[in-house]
Amino acid sequence: MPISVGRPKTLAMVKAVEDSGEPIGIVAQKDGSVDDPTEDDLYAMGTTGRIVKALKAGDEGFHLVLQGIKRFRVLELTQTSPYLRARVVEVQDINADPLKIEALVMNVKKTAREVVGLMPEIPSGAAQFVEGIDDPGHLADLIAANMDVSVEEKMEVLNLVEVSQRLENVLELLHRKLEVLKLSNKIDSQVKGEMNKTQREYYLRQQLKAIKEELGEADGTEGDLDELEQKLKNAGLPGEAEKIARKELRRLRQMPSSSSEYTVGRTYLEWFADLPWKKSTTDVLDIQKARELLDARHYGLEKVKKRIVEYLAVRKLKEDMKGPILCMVGPPGVGKTSLGSSIAETMGRKFHRISLGGVRDEAEIRGHRRTYVGALPGRIIQGLKKAGTRNPVIVLDEIDKLSYDFRGDPASALLEVLDPEQNQSFSDHYLEVPFDLSKVLFIATANQLDPIPPALRDRMEVLEIPGYTHEEKGHIAREHLMPKVLDQHGLSDELVQITSEALDSIIVDYTREAGVRNLERTITGVVRGVAVDVAEGKNDLTVVEPGNLFKYLGPEKFFNEMAQRTELPGVATGLAWTAAGGDILFIEATRMNGKGGLTLTGQLGNVMKESAQAAQSYLRARSPEFGLTENFWEKHDIHVHVPAGGIPKDGPSAGVTMVSALTSLVTGIKVRSDVAMTGEITLRGSVLPVGGIKEKVLAALRSGVKEVLLPERNRKDLHEVPQEVQDQLTFHFVKRIDEVLDLALERPPERFPPKLAPASAGQEDTPPS
Repeated sequence: MPISVGRPKTLAMVKAVEDSGEPIGIVAQKDGSVDDPTEDDLYAMGTTGRIVKALKAGDEGFHLVLQGIKRFRVLELTQTSPYLRARVVEVQDINADPLKIEALVMNVKKTAREVVGLMPEIPSGAAQFVEGIDDPGHLADLIAANMDVSVEEKMEVLNLVEVSQRLENVLELLHRKLEVLKLSNKIDSQVKGEMNKTQREYYLRQQLKAIKEELGEADGTEGDLDELEQKLKNAGLPGEAEKIARKELRRLRQMPSSSSEYTVGRTYLEWFADLPWKKSTTDVLDIQKARELLDARHYGLEKVKKRIVEYLAVRKLKEDMKGPILCMVGPPGVGKTSLGSSIAETMGRKFHRISLGGVRDEAEIRGHRRTYVGALPGRIIQGLKKAGTRNPVIVLDEIDKLSYDFRGDPASALLEVLDPEQNQSFSDHYLEVPFDLSKVLFIATANQLDPIPPALRDRMEVLEIPGYTHEEKGHIAREHLMPKVLDQHGLSDELVQITSEALDSIIVDYTREAGVRNLERTITGVVRGVAVDVAEGKNDLTVVEPGNLFKYLGPEKFFNEMAQRTELPGVATGLAWTAAGGDILFIEATRMNGKGGLTLTGQLGNVMKESAQAAQSYLRARSPEFGLTENFWEKHDIHVHVPAGGIPKDGPSAGVTMVSALTSLVTGIKVRSDVAMTGEITLRGSVLPVGGIKEKVLAALRSGVKEVLLPERNRKDLHEVPQEVQDQLTFHFVKRIDEVLDLALERPPERFPPKLAPASAGQEDTPPS
């Protein structure tokens, strides 16, 4: 190893041994800045060396070539002047584990070859030289001596006498060096690759520019920006939006068109230019024409039609009126979404529909920040761009199906959109400027009101759309569905006709729904069957009657099971409200010997379970009046079941039905099969009002019920039921449970006077019958 020396003590030592060839000791300093080191400044472990060559360098210095021989450890310094002398002990290598040493040698040589391969400045013969070394200790020392590591790390190797430990230390240093070299080469390759790619793109763009200039097709970037600037001027931007657009356009002109930022800024300005800041359509305010168009498109739905006509009338009187925010609530298939399209056509406005079902990200409403890759405005702003005007009719479909997660709550974002006091300055995260939504007519649709947050529900005017009656369905099928289905299947009324009786049979026996969606599918099934006959060559008129519906639709799917269900005591028919309209509900009760338990099955909710418990408590309190023994309830278990166990059920309106079923069970008197009922009960025997009266009454009519028992306080809700439905049913309005039992059972239950009842029966809480 070549070194240079110049300190006086080192020079004196070199001169002393220059002629004799005596070996010298070589040790490292702990701190290289100390010019006159003492024993504490030196490492204890050193190397015996021999001066192979000494060349004088100037007046006071030598260039030496030293050869290391063996290790030694300094015991003590015996002389400090004119140079250092010490008493030392020779240190021998320890080969404790030959097998491990052999394995380590293989790994060290392999790693050394890889390091040499990644360092082009090292001669290729270095790898062969390392391979030729057989002594493990010498191999470790040689590699450590030639590695670019600190003095401390080299001294750590020198201090290790056990060869396997020394090899492990060297192997660790080699691996570290190898990883650094690999990472360095990777970075170098990437930088070169990027430089080559950039240079290549620049060269190709210059060539393309030259070719376009020769063809007279010079780069039109400036021209495009001029065109964009003109579009922004024509868009009629408000003050704040115009200020931001001009600033972004100036920034864009200074940016190369190949930059990714250029594309982002260009897209942003194009959104500004395409939005209808000032463009709007003129409303058609002919009220009579609007009535005719709505009646031609939709049968029934008088409440919604009336509200639209009222809006047009007020709009005619006051031009700057803000658009109303309506929410049409009703079962599936009654025409809520299509009604929005008809309203837009009636008013002469553009129409856009936004489906909110399953939306769970606030950014769907408010848009994404421009910092995100692929950012876009929210659905409201996108809808306005597609509509092309600032006053379209926007239908927010299935608003009750909104969801939320960690990305935000879209229902909360809609609060600003649907608030007439706030939406004139709606702020989209992408645009970052206010946009006026006050001229938009928003129409939301939903199947249920309950899932809609109260704050959002409060901002909308709710219009309830109940299910269709039998007559309304028949009219819709004849006037709307049949022509539509025939046209879709390439047929005409000269090839196929469905009689009114067949349509009635389809409505009653094959579909049982509040809307007409399944009715349309069923009619389509009949028409497809006829289309097959026509395609096979039959050109005669096919008349579909009730007798041949089986050929096209198979067996009937629904039938009147009222009489079968109530032919035994303990079964009563109730009326229920569902999101798909009204439905009938059978409540079955049975008893068996037991210990007075009450079992409730049929996936009942807590409120419905409490209704059953209240009904049982009411009857237990009046047991003597119905002739029951004192220990009747203690010796019998009661089981109440509501069929269709796979469907969850809840609500208080089955209270009167529970009482009727239990009374029928304990008295043995059957419930009338042509009676259905609804109402909440109290322990004092009162019948309280419930909701969904129209849907429940329509369900009763569909199911073949003749008489309906309703709470007295629901009498006012009967005006919502069409008159033709009222004419086909008999209504009884009740205040007390006694009235329900007298009307619902085949004969009034025999009641015993309270004076015959035992004193323990608890009759003091029961009102007189």
